[in-house]
Amino acid sequence: MEDSVGGFISVMRRSHMLRLVAVGFLALVLQIPIGMIGSLIMERQQRQQSAVAEISSKWGRSQALTGPALVIPYSHRWSETGPNGAQVTRSEIRHAIFLPEKIEIQGKVDTELRHRGIFSIPVYRLSLTVLGEFSRPDFADLGLDPGAAAWERAQLAIGISDAHAILEQAAVSWNGQRVGFLPGPGVLPYEDAGIHAVVGVAPGADRLTFSFPLTLNGSLGLYFVPFGQETIVDLESNWPSPSFQGNWLPSNRTVSGQGFSARWSVPFLGRNYPQAWTSEAQMSKPIEASRFGFNLIDPVDPYRMAARSVKYAGLYILLTFVSVWLTEVIAGLRVHPIQYLLLGAALCLFYLLELSLSEHLGFPAAYVAASLAVIAMVGAYSLSVFRSRPKAAVAALGVSALYGYLYVLLRNEDYALLIGSMGLFVILATVMVVTRRVDWYAIGGRERVQRGSPCGAHPAAPTHGGTDAPS
Repeated sequence: MEDSVGGFISVMRRSHMLRLVAVGFLALVLQIPIGMIGSLIMERQQRQQSAVAEISSKWGRSQALTGPALVIPYSHRWSETGPNGAQVTRSEIRHAIFLPEKIEIQGKVDTELRHRGIFSIPVYRLSLTVLGEFSRPDFADLGLDPGAAAWERAQLAIGISDAHAILEQAAVSWNGQRVGFLPGPGVLPYEDAGIHAVVGVAPGADRLTFSFPLTLNGSLGLYFVPFGQETIVDLESNWPSPSFQGNWLPSNRTVSGQGFSARWSVPFLGRNYPQAWTSEAQMSKPIEASRFGFNLIDPVDPYRMAARSVKYAGLYILLTFVSVWLTEVIAGLRVHPIQYLLLGAALCLFYLLELSLSEHLGFPAAYVAASLAVIAMVGAYSLSVFRSRPKAAVAALGVSALYGYLYVLLRNEDYALLIGSMGLFVILATVMVVTRRVDWYAIGGRERVQRGSPCGAHPAAPTHGGTDAPS
């Protein structure tokens, strides 16, 4: 048994192909700690999301403003056959919803970072001025009797997704008259939170104008709904990295390191609901689908970047191992599998350092610090393995190039496939150029003669019947 194990080890040491297979197996084994680091990234990301949810629940969540809309109650009557066959007239109060002809919204979004432990979340204070006008509601367009409408109980209703974050008491100027807002969305269907004002519609009024201020807190994002035949939204903010979302992007926008300004001009032809309907119609999904606005994002989110970098870990470990194996072949050195394993462990440790440091320093600084630490470790260890400063320097430079290449991949997500494929082509071409003069058969024959070579840079002595020296 011992002879067979010793023979296998001897064959393994002599055969570069078997050693290459063993190196590949070690690279697969190192996917276990890489997978554990990936799970740790997910766990830290979930903790961050919990902290974000806690802060936003107290300050204000992502806000979505729906409206304003004019909601008018009306009496709906119908006849039905009673139990004894007689006709019975019944009635109930329903609501007609009318949207404005024009809405203009001007606002300022002042942002800041709030912290919970080591985690932070962008929050904002929103100051809006909303103005617009309605034409006189036409019940005939809905097939309803105008005489059944309770005009005096008409409400101007606004849906606000997180109404508890409203900061100031507000009132609406309705046709020149001041009317205070009340809590809740009133009789506006499809909205669970918001404010409303009982404005009434005066007989003979053809145009119904409104304007009101609104100040509220929010976090992460802000969205609007294009309820007007023409909806115009002008916003300014000091946040430098907005992500514009929704069915409409800004028609004009300016983004700089000091903040952004954006203007949306949305016609009603692009949405999937009319200017008027009754409360019997199901409009919640089309209304929700028509939202537009922006999110406050971190362009270099540490957890997203760490998760992306871990995806390349297997490739980078394998490339590092292949470069060390090529050094063995070309320079006639021996590297023990345990030494491969320790080099791989150093490469795995990079991702853990990157994650832990990024929570405190930010991703760019954490990436640089983790890279330098691992490059120094690999360079020092390579010096003890190769016993040659030039070869150790080559190993350290190779790892440096890989980390530089990885950073370019991470920062250019849209071009990652192009950069990745071109990089792999260059790496393969480099390996082919470096090994173009290697006589692989001659290497195998020479090693059968020099199989007494110890691990290190010393040349092997001629065999004299002894056993192989330990690596």
